[in-house]
Amino acid sequence: MTTSSRPGLTVLMANPRGFCAGVDRAIQIVERALEKYGAPVYVRHEIVHNRFVVDQLRGKGAVFVDELDEIPDPERPVIFSAHGVPKAVPEDAEARRMFYIDATCPLVSKVHREAEQHFAEGREILLIGHAGHPEVIGTMGQLPPGAVQLVETVEDARRIVVKNPDNLSFVTQTTLSIDDTAGIIAVLRERFPAIAVPRKEDICYATTNRQEAVKGVAARCDLVLVLGAPNSSNSNRLVEVALTGGAAAARLVQRAAEIDWSWFEGVTTLGLSAGASAPEVLVEEVIDACRERFEVTVETVSDVRENVVFKLPRVLAS
Repeated sequence: MTTSSRPGLTVLMANPRGFCAGVDRAIQIVERALEKYGAPVYVRHEIVHNRFVVDQLRGKGAVFVDELDEIPDPERPVIFSAHGVPKAVPEDAEARRMFYIDATCPLVSKVHREAEQHFAEGREILLIGHAGHPEVIGTMGQLPPGAVQLVETVEDARRIVVKNPDNLSFVTQTTLSIDDTAGIIAVLRERFPAIAVPRKEDICYATTNRQEAVKGVAARCDLVLVLGAPNSSNSNRLVEVALTGGAAAARLVQRAAEIDWSWFEGVTTLGLSAGASAPEVLVEEVIDACRERFEVTVETVSDVRENVVFKLPRVLAS
């Protein structure tokens, strides 16, 4: 029996959570480039969707830009983000005689190659994803305008008009909700039985594992907190998965400082996860903030181990 007047709080740690292999590789690319070439190293867009990570890299000498024409010295390295870029971006870099390093996640690159193969074989291509997301922009930008149609919802799948149902294919964004995407695919396959499907699931292993981990804790939780950025697709999907999985409430926060402690009224069990771009230090920060207010018991749920590692680009490997 505790002598503390603080209420008890059980924290269920969804596992796995946080950094995936693609994010870890992208961050290493920026860090290795800074070590090898010195500062500044330019990065087109956020290397990953996490303000804390971006700020840390900025503090080491990375300079983040929206477009290549913002880079004053074309001889300095420029790195493309983990989400991938349209083909026009490296073409522009080459025209400007820039030295660029591509940090696109290999699993995103796999989707790019799939789309190119479908196009080369004359198929019409549907992309399941979210309009405006950098990964979707990058994937659609691998092919000529109009070659890819975007499908965002089951309703889109029901309404979409294609030229030749017998020569059709689809690919998906890697960070989608597994369940939502399954519903969209089911409609497409019902409408277009001949549709060519990916040889291997496009939704990446890390997205799948993190969603399954959240499902494993959600029904036991009065509240689930997901550490992640508002523009992070996989983090937003974790919040949705928590709610559909039975959590009484679920919130996305970037840091412990963003927590509204009124959310904890009546909460005795908290679920905690982190999107694939959120470092573990932010999870620990939330636990420390909870310990200031509650008698905390931490329980790790699931024992899934991820051992995926992606090689660095050859120019940085040595």
